[in-house]
Amino acid sequence: MSITDGELARTAAQAGAAVVRAMFGASPVRVAKQGGDFATAADLEAERVILDVVRTARPGDAVTGEESGCTGPAEAERRWLVDPLCGTLNYAVRNMLVAVNVALRVGPDVTVAASADPFADEVFWTDGVHARVRRDGVDEPLRPSPDSRLVDVNLDPPFPNSPAFRAVALLADPGFAERFRPRVVSTTLAVAWVAAGRRAGYVTDGRLHDSVHFAAGIALCRAAGCVVTGLDGRPPQTGTGGLIAAADQETHAALLDLVRNQ
Repeated sequence: MSITDGELARTAAQAGAAVVRAMFGASPVRVAKQGGDFATAADLEAERVILDVVRTARPGDAVTGEESGCTGPAEAERRWLVDPLCGTLNYAVRNMLVAVNVALRVGPDVTVAASADPFADEVFWTDGVHARVRRDGVDEPLRPSPDSRLVDVNLDPPFPNSPAFRAVALLADPGFAERFRPRVVSTTLAVAWVAAGRRAGYVTDGRLHDSVHFAAGIALCRAAGCVVTGLDGRPPQTGTGGLIAAADQETHAALLDLVRNQ
């Protein structure tokens, strides 16, 4: 029986999450990367499993993996974007705040995506039309909400828009403290939480075109009805880049004003 792209994204993310969960707590063997970054054995094995799932079902598609890079036809119309363990630093010190991200870009648009939480045993996913969270085999719709007033801010480099925009300065702005409460979880699971109503917003700097880290979360937020732009209010892949994902228009406008104040 054939599997839809949305089901494949979800299945692949769940397969990667099972690896991440099973390997948690083992002494992490660190594989050095550029810029002082590193991967663990769980990153590598989760990506291998995810790519096996995707390639078995869609052998003609291209893939960009966080650890293995770009494979398949360079100019492929269909490209899977895979981040097997978003939050490696957390994971390496036995912090369970991580995500497994899988998204499919067809042409210029990300059409389906999934972001799995290995430890809550949840997977947030979209078929491009609906946004859902699956728990115990049951899907529930994602409903964004600003009520928590919690805004996650990414403080990890690079910061291509500094000094014009600095995330740490946003946290120090009195206007931010008057309206919101900051959170820094250091994983793009928090972007999925905006779609799920567990965060009012999320803010990061960075160039996000074909980002294996952010593609899934952005697609989830859009499908759930969130307001999603770059730091300048334009689409995230254009202009100054970065990301403001907000549960509603009012929250987005407030965050955009705070960013512009810098």
